[in-house]
Amino acid sequence: MIRFSRGSAGLLVVALGVLAFQASPSAHHRWKRYHWARTQNPLNLTLGRNLSTAWQNYLTTASSDWSQSDVLNTTVGAGDTTGATCAPTSGKVEVCNSAYGSTGWLGVAQIWITSGSHIAQGTVKVNDTYFSQAQYDTPAWRQFVMCQEVGHEFGLDHQDENFNNTNLGTCMDYTSDPDGSVTQLSNLSPNAHDYEELDIIYGHLDSFNTASPAKAPSLNDPSEWGQLMKTAHGGKTQIFERHFGNGEIVVTFVIWA
Repeated sequence: MIRFSRGSAGLLVVALGVLAFQASPSAHHRWKRYHWARTQNPLNLTLGRNLSTAWQNYLTTASSDWSQSDVLNTTVGAGDTTGATCAPTSGKVEVCNSAYGSTGWLGVAQIWITSGSHIAQGTVKVNDTYFSQAQYDTPAWRQFVMCQEVGHEFGLDHQDENFNNTNLGTCMDYTSDPDGSVTQLSNLSPNAHDYEELDIIYGHLDSFNTASPAKAPSLNDPSEWGQLMKTAHGGKTQIFERHFGNGEIVVTFVIWA
């Protein structure tokens, strides 16, 4: 799922998600030019913990895995919101879980953009409506989704979007076999290509640290996405637009199960 929103203050909101169960790996998988503005490396970023006990170890593992990058250092800290609300906080990533309902997605990552390409705040949501079901209520699925959604918060896109091909050995690869029990490669953590891509994204320094934007709407349910504008790939991908007035538009790109 990809979601874009531009507000009257020049704020752009973008989101990518893992959907409850399409194609080729990407040589470069940065998410446009989105990155956190900072004056030195590594980027020190707090992941706010708004999680039930069942999810906390998965965030700790994801934080540790992503911090293996030379340009990135994440720390799990206290959250400033609730799981159900998951409101963003300037300068950090709020990570949340709740039963968000039958939305079609397992997890969604959302970033708020200012100054053209700079991430100013972000949220990760994992949906207990699905993770309470036997199909997804496994350590492998929980770690895979948490790792991927946190990865989007740094400006990474997916390496591959085919659920049924051989795993690439990275959580940034869509899969129906997260722990590699069938394909032999585990998709529970980043791989070398992810770290290389982070080196490219954060290979330059900015002259400022990311500014604090206004908050923008977070739309979880398809009923909130507005008018259908385009359908492609036999209905597997669709684009919606919702206009809020005052120049605020949310564009949602969704890859369906």
